[in-house]
Amino acid sequence: MKGMLVLALAVTALAACGGGQRGHGGLTRVVGGPINSACLEQGRKGATIQRCSCVQSVANQTLSGSDQRLGASFFGDPHAAQEIRQSDSSSHSEFWKRWRDFGDQAAKICT
Repeated sequence: MKGMLVLALAVTALAACGGGQRGHGGLTRVVGGPINSACLEQGRKGATIQRCSCVQSVANQTLSGSDQRLGASFFGDPHAAQEIRQSDSSSHSEFWKRWRDFGDQAAKICT
C-alpha cells in the first residue's frame, strides 16, 4: 500500500511539474512524445502543455523510446507500475532504476 502511494505521488509530480522549454523569442517550444501525450490525456489540473512538454524533454534525454512507452502506460494504469516495481525480473529492476532517475531529473528541471 505504501508503494502505491509513493507511485501515485511520483506520477502526479511528473504530470504537474512546472517549467517549459523556452525557444527563440521567449515562446514555449512544445515537445511531443508518449510521456507528453499521457500527461496531457490524464486531465490533471497541473498538467499544462508546458509542464508535460518539459517532462517529455527530460524523457527524451534520459529514457529510450521503449522505456517512454512503458512509463507512459503508468499514467493510465498506476497498478502496472507497481507490478513492474515489485517484479523479480532483472529487466524490470533496471527499468525501474531508469524510471526513478528520470522522475528525479524531471522534478529538478521542470519545477
